[in-house]
Amino acid sequence: MPQGWPAVGVRTSSDDSLNAYSDMQHDTETEALLPTSRADLHPAVGSPAKAKAPTTKSHCTQKQFNALHVSAAFVLGTLACVVAQYAICGTNCFSRTPGSQQAAGHHVQTDERVSVMAPPYVGSTTVHHFPPTKPTNAYPSLFPTNVGYPGGTPTGGEPGVIATAPAYPMHNGQCGQQLLKPNDLHFKAPNHLDDEEDDVKKKKKSKFNLFRKWGNLSPWYSVERGAFGLDSSPEPPEQCKVTGLHFLHRHGARYPTAWANYGGPAKLPAKLHKDPASWNATGKLDFLNSWTYKLGEELLTPFGRQQLFDLGISLRMKYGFLLEKFTEKNTIPVFRTESQDRMLASALNFAIGFFGYPFDGQYQQSITIEEPGFNNTLAPYKTCPNANDKSKSDRGFWYVKNWSEIYLEDARKRLQKDIPGFELAIQDVYTMQQLCAYETVALGYSKFCELFTEEEWEGFDYSLDLQFWYGSAFGSPVARVQGIGYVQEMVARLTHTPIETHNSSTNSTLNDNPITFPLDQPLYVDATHEVVVLNIITALNLTSFAQGGPLPYTHIPKNPTFKVRELAPFATNIQFQLLECDSEPDTQIRVIINDGVAPLTGIRGCPESKDGLCSVNTFVEAQKQTIAETDWIWECHGDWTVPAGPEWETVTGSPPPKPASL
Repeated sequence: MPQGWPAVGVRTSSDDSLNAYSDMQHDTETEALLPTSRADLHPAVGSPAKAKAPTTKSHCTQKQFNALHVSAAFVLGTLACVVAQYAICGTNCFSRTPGSQQAAGHHVQTDERVSVMAPPYVGSTTVHHFPPTKPTNAYPSLFPTNVGYPGGTPTGGEPGVIATAPAYPMHNGQCGQQLLKPNDLHFKAPNHLDDEEDDVKKKKKSKFNLFRKWGNLSPWYSVERGAFGLDSSPEPPEQCKVTGLHFLHRHGARYPTAWANYGGPAKLPAKLHKDPASWNATGKLDFLNSWTYKLGEELLTPFGRQQLFDLGISLRMKYGFLLEKFTEKNTIPVFRTESQDRMLASALNFAIGFFGYPFDGQYQQSITIEEPGFNNTLAPYKTCPNANDKSKSDRGFWYVKNWSEIYLEDARKRLQKDIPGFELAIQDVYTMQQLCAYETVALGYSKFCELFTEEEWEGFDYSLDLQFWYGSAFGSPVARVQGIGYVQEMVARLTHTPIETHNSSTNSTLNDNPITFPLDQPLYVDATHEVVVLNIITALNLTSFAQGGPLPYTHIPKNPTFKVRELAPFATNIQFQLLECDSEPDTQIRVIINDGVAPLTGIRGCPESKDGLCSVNTFVEAQKQTIAETDWIWECHGDWTVPAGPEWETVTGSPPPKPASL
């Protein structure tokens, strides 16, 4: 700093010094942006008044303007703005639309207000393409993934938390708090002070968890002990030890699918983008004025990748000791998934978590094809025509539509006030709730989550119970038949015998080959969709989840037994534990869904057990009987019909019985 300059933030006593200090602050700001030395800009403070001026003109030298210049510039600028606005939207920019709002501090003499159009890009789709198609700096040969010299690599013993730890690690669903929820949900304005005080108390006491109110769009979490009616936990009961595991899981969080029976996140932005000049959002919806649609389609999101990576690590920590049995037999595991991108990505992220990178040589990944004409128990709907008939397979649509018109009407009226010029339908408001869930698991946070009350989120969660009860589970006429192929595969694995008859979605090419479909593994891992998970739960006859059905569309029942957020969220998982117990002569099986132990009393012959235990032999015989009772030809290809709504119901996942004449 030149001698005689004041330190930043220190005032000098003379007026000349104050002026110099002001100039110095301006130049300090300039120096932060431009590579110019201070000596080039000003003489040192305290130098003679007639100091020689710089020989070159400073780039900061400003031309002086008088009031006439400023006034003329203001008028011309205003005219230019008016002309530009007119060129863009014509007379619509200056029209007035009905309204009843008052400007702050001013009384409005008319019930009209100026309408400011939303920008034309509102509701358009934002896409970030990564990686580039042909990056100019990509030289794979210069960046090998293995250069040798790994250092010491002695391994240790396998983990076995399920067998050795005094407690079982539960999962909160957030994968390290990657998802953010609003600090406050919408709360209705109270009518008087007492109501306001009660509302504040309610907020403080509430244990409401938004991430657990999205049905199948919720991230998976460990359900509470006793959630399914048994006061038991996943650890093996005393005197029992785990000897094998069949593990079934869903893919991780994804973008929306290409279809939606009701709502559909892509539909609202398309509607907003159609005529942005006709509306302007205010209040809670103000963010829509600059909002764009940032969701892709069906691909796994970064959070979804982490879910499966974490799930793989979790399973290795709990059941890693089962791998010793593969070493004893000199074999490696075969895990299964199918060909859809999110399914394969989920399986591979799970494998990286379970085996670590690189996983080459540690396991083999079987990939079945999900396309019409390919038998596939992990996507059975591709070979079941009735599962693609919406009047039979999409019975949930009627219930969701009618329920939404009940629980979302107040929200629609409330939100409509904040978007004049745009007519909000109930389905649009439902889509906003979907967008909250999808944007959160894809982008980390969503403004749409701030728009609804706890009660409205409870309503959304229940709408998805309705959708999946009637579309994929006990209330669907095509649920059991779609899950029966996986049950056949499980029986084959439990009995170590090949499938006798391929009369469902089983794939004889893969299933009859002991290399691609081994029957003697201590650990199996299969990845599928949430609808198939629910199909399998239904086909297994886990009737404790159907005790409260059929589900009404007029209200949320008390203590429902069927909750999609507990049974089929993103990355949902089912453990079929095999155990040897000192008190039982036969191998036992347990079904643990998202760390909740499920009763098996709906399965013929399985006794009431506080820990959900049933003999494998009894379990297998009951499933064989269900397989025999399931008619693939009639249920998937038969010419039967069911009406929409509650006029016809099932609680077994099966269609109307086949007429005796056929």
